[in-house]
Amino acid sequence: MPKAYWISTYRSISDPAALAEYARIAGPAIQAAGGRFLARGLPAKVYEAAVNERAVLIEFDSVEQAVATHDSPAYQLALKALGDGAVRDIRIVEAL
Repeated sequence: MPKAYWISTYRSISDPAALAEYARIAGPAIQAAGGRFLARGLPAKVYEAAVNERAVLIEFDSVEQAVATHDSPAYQLALKALGDGAVRDIRIVEAL
């Protein structure tokens, strides 16, 4: 079964405190569900239509595991904490 990658790009952050609270809850929830953080933070360089904002890359053993993590009660609590504090784009992509 191919691995999967959860890719989060932040279009804008309007409430850094809400983002910090989200991260405090989301990180452990994602790791407990088997997610492995590979990269997170500001980009070293952006090209084309990219926004110079936070990006996160998380590896999972499968698409199903990544989706289940996102839809889990633990992660949903993190999303509630984030509220309207950021505009993000999240994609789950299956590895080749």
